Amino acid sequence: MTLLTLRGITKRYPGVTALDAVDLDIDPGTVHALVGENGAGKSTLLKIVAGAERPDAGVMTWKGQPIAAPTPREALLRGVTVIYQELMLAPNLSAAANIYLGTEPGHRGLLDASAMRHRAATALADLGLVIDPDQPVGELSVAQRQLVELARALVRDAQLVALDEPTATLTAHEVAHLVAQIEWLRAKGIAVVFVSHRLDEIRRLADSITVLRDGHRVWTGPAAGIDERTLIRTMVGRDVVFERCPPNRKADAEPVLSVRDVSRGRAMRNVSFDVKRGEILGLGGLVGAGRSEVARVLAGIDRPEAGSLSLRGQPYRPRSPADAIRAGVVYFPEDRKRQGLVLGMRIRENVTLPVLSRVSRGGLLQAGAERHLAQTAATRADVRPPDIERLAGTLSGGNQQKVVLAKWLLTDAEVLIFDEPTRGVDIGAKTEIHRQIRALADAGRAVIVISSELPELIALADRAVVMREGRVQGELAEPLTPEAVMALAFRSA
Repeated sequence: MTLLTLRGITKRYPGVTALDAVDLDIDPGTVHALVGENGAGKSTLLKIVAGAERPDAGVMTWKGQPIAAPTPREALLRGVTVIYQELMLAPNLSAAANIYLGTEPGHRGLLDASAMRHRAATALADLGLVIDPDQPVGELSVAQRQLVELARALVRDAQLVALDEPTATLTAHEVAHLVAQIEWLRAKGIAVVFVSHRLDEIRRLADSITVLRDGHRVWTGPAAGIDERTLIRTMVGRDVVFERCPPNRKADAEPVLSVRDVSRGRAMRNVSFDVKRGEILGLGGLVGAGRSEVARVLAGIDRPEAGSLSLRGQPYRPRSPADAIRAGVVYFPEDRKRQGLVLGMRIRENVTLPVLSRVSRGGLLQAGAERHLAQTAATRADVRPPDIERLAGTLSGGNQQKVVLAKWLLTDAEVLIFDEPTRGVDIGAKTEIHRQIRALADAGRAVIVISSELPELIALADRAVVMREGRVQGELAEPLTPEAVMALAFRSA
C-alpha cells in the first residue's frame, strides 16, 4: 500500500505559483528522489508534507485514507519527519534533549533524565554515532547533527523521513556514512524522500525519481531507467554539459596578486602562488586542505603569521574585509546564508550594501538611485524572479548566490575569490554562475575559484594550485585533468 499520496497539490505566493497541481506517491521501504532546479518547488512540497505550509488546492491521503492538511504536530504524530538543509536543533541543549524535545520521558510529571540519556544513546548508536548524549549539539559537526535529527525521527517511530540537501556540506567520508544510514532506514521499511543536486548520489540511492520544473511535476519514473544527461535535460529543459574550455583570452604577463610563503598556524604553511588579470586560478584539494583559510587571509578576515602579500606590485596588508574591498579584493564566502547575505533584508538592500556611497547624497540614501542600481545588478546576475523588494531569505539557494554575485559585481573589484560558488545550487543556476565567472576573467579581472567538485574546477580553471594539509603540493596548467589534481591532493606532504 502506498504510504503517502498527493494529488493536485498547488501552492501560490504573491506573484508566483510555487507548486501547480503536483502529484506524488511515496511507498514504504523506498528512497524517492525529488530533483529540480532551485525554485522548482521541492522545498515547498516538503514543507506541505511536514505541515509547515498549507496547500491552496489538492488532496492528501495517508495509507489510503484522505487527510486534511496537517499541522506540524499532526505530521509528527503520523510519523513524518523532515530534516531541512538548515538543521532544526537547539545548539545549547544536549543531544539527548534535542532528540526528545517535546516528547521527554517522565513519571508523574518529572523528567526521567536517565531513561532519556539511555534511549538517546541507543538511537544514536543504531545510526553509527557513538557520542556522549549529554554533549551540547553546538559542539558537534554538521554530519553528527544530521544524525541527531535522524535519531529524533527514530525515537518518534517515523514512517517517512525527508532529507533536504543532506550532503551539501559533508566530506566524502561523511557522505558515505549518511548514505549507509539512508539504506538502513529503507531496509527497516521506512520511506525516504531524498532531495539533492548531486545526481550521482541520486542515481546510486534512489528507487524512483520525481522531477519538478517551475512548480510542475514533469516526470516520475524508476531511477534505474534514466541516465544522467537525460535527467539533467528533464530538469532544465535543455542539454547542459560541463566541459573544459581553454580560454581565448590572454592573461597579463605580470601577476596582480602575489602570495609568498604565507603561514597561519597549521592551516596554512608557506603558501605561495600568483594570480594574473584575465585568468581563473583554481585552488584544488580535499576539504580541510587549507583553501578557505587562504581565501580568508586574502579577504582580510584573518591575518597571516608569516610571509607577505602584494597587490599590483605593492605590499598588501588588509586588516579587515573593508580594507580588502577598498583595495579591490572581494570574497564570495562558502556560507552565503551566514556570511554573504543579510537574509532579513531585501535584495535591493543586500545588493547596494557595499556601495551605499554611490546611492547617497549628503549622508541621505537616494531611493530612486538605489532601486535603479540594484535592479541593474540583479538583472545582470540573472536573479529570479528579478523582484528586488523580495527578502533575500525567501529565495532559493541558487538565487541567493546570484544576489551575492550581484552585490560584489557592483564594487568593480580587481580580484574576486569564489569559495565553493555553486554548493547546493541546481544545474541551471550553476551554468549561469559559471558563465558569469568566465565573463569576469574575459573582462580582465583576476579570479580565484575554490571548489571541491572536480568537474567544476576542471571546467573553470586556467591553472590550478593544489593544496594538502595546509601546503601547496603543485601547480597544474594544460593538461588539467581530474587524475592530475587528485594525484597531488593525495600526495604526502
